[in-house]
Amino acid sequence: VQLQASGGGSVQAGGSLRLSCAASGRTGRTVSNNAMGWFRQAPGAEREFVAGISWNGGNTYYPDSMKGRFTISRDSAKNMVYLQINTLSPKDTAIYYCVADRNPMVITPTPAYWGQGTQVTVSS
Repeated sequence: VQLQASGGGSVQAGGSLRLSCAASGRTGRTVSNNAMGWFRQAPGAEREFVAGISWNGGNTYYPDSMKGRFTISRDSAKNMVYLQINTLSPKDTAIYYCVADRNPMVITPTPAYWGQGTQVTVSS
């Protein structure tokens, strides 16, 4: 499984971004049975979990620190996952990574598949 994240960029505080992640694989291989999610890593900081969504999109979950401004969604027919981020602040500056897990319901601490990341930079 290959994951390609896009949609990052430089924005001013208070703005919004929608990150996208396209999943692809060998013939017949999709992520329709995988939980998917997003992590992020800010400069000098540890990687942190941002959001997760179950295989059918029926369950979404966020750490308490991410609730309210982040919304994850998926389009399984297109093998796409999205992360909407609203009211951006400089603290959101990080590389955002798309992940897929072998678990169908939740993102575990060590997801099986990682994308290359997309940079989000928020200026004040």
